[in-house]
Amino acid sequence: MFDVLQVTFPFFFLVLAGFIAARRGMLPLEAIAGLNGFVLYFALPCMLFRFGAGMPVAQLLNAGVFLTYLLCALVMVGFTVAVSLNRRIRWNDAAFGALVGAFPNTGFMGVPLLVALLGSEAAGPSIVTILADIVFTMSLCIALSRLDAAGESGASLAARKALAGVLRNPMPWAILLGAIFSWQQWAWWGPLDKTVGLMGDAASPVALFTIGAVLARSQMQAHARKNSPLLWRDVVPIASIKLVLHPLLVLAVGAAAISVGVPIDAFALKVMVLVAALPSASNVSMLAEHFGADNGRVALIILVSTSAAFLTFSGAVTLLN
Repeated sequence: MFDVLQVTFPFFFLVLAGFIAARRGMLPLEAIAGLNGFVLYFALPCMLFRFGAGMPVAQLLNAGVFLTYLLCALVMVGFTVAVSLNRRIRWNDAAFGALVGAFPNTGFMGVPLLVALLGSEAAGPSIVTILADIVFTMSLCIALSRLDAAGESGASLAARKALAGVLRNPMPWAILLGAIFSWQQWAWWGPLDKTVGLMGDAASPVALFTIGAVLARSQMQAHARKNSPLLWRDVVPIASIKLVLHPLLVLAVGAAAISVGVPIDAFALKVMVLVAALPSASNVSMLAEHFGADNGRVALIILVSTSAAFLTFSGAVTLLN
């Protein structure tokens, strides 16, 4: 356990540093959008491209990993919505609660953390899960969030907008470009390759710091608005679902898939389980705010899951080892 904490501690400490910097005013809230833009549009795509270009294409086209992980994500969304809906929490809030319950922080945190723990081979299955979550899980939850007021037509419109958002997201395109480079065995011109490398190396520390700053900003803005009081029974169960139920479900479904002959090796299943054990994705808070959901609740779930994951994720790594 101590050996695992030696690896995970710097990652979570950088999140804490970003949180403190924003809360203390050392990082202006207006600067967070710039950091987020740098990570999303420059550093993270370069990192994902490098991983994609450096591994066999077969690892990026692993249908067994993709479909098994996607099935678990859909079950998580359905279950979380079912246990969340009540008189106070309607479709909009329940859908984004389901998204934080099923969508791990794989891009900003998971890929660099799992590579540090397990080696570069962990990047392949991790990237496959990113594609499943960005293309399907996120789009489904955005569509469900529109069921309150607009009915089926509203959900259909939201699904189209979500798909447009997927197409504008640079991460899937970076992964695709990396796969093409791997398939064709291409390489960048030397100085350009070093530039991509520098950008990719910046992704992990800046992304982790930005996660903390985004969480602090979301919490501060939520407190500033006049929302109904947050109830812990609306927060802790969802965070527990994310950190405990999600990885257990992936482990059970993945083991069952292997037993019936689905081509998933033990290492890929281990990576999938650890991806599911990651805390909730921090960008869900921005999506919730954009679609008018209770961002205070979403931000608090993300904050609780990220704080608790320091121990739960490290424990999951220890158990799987």
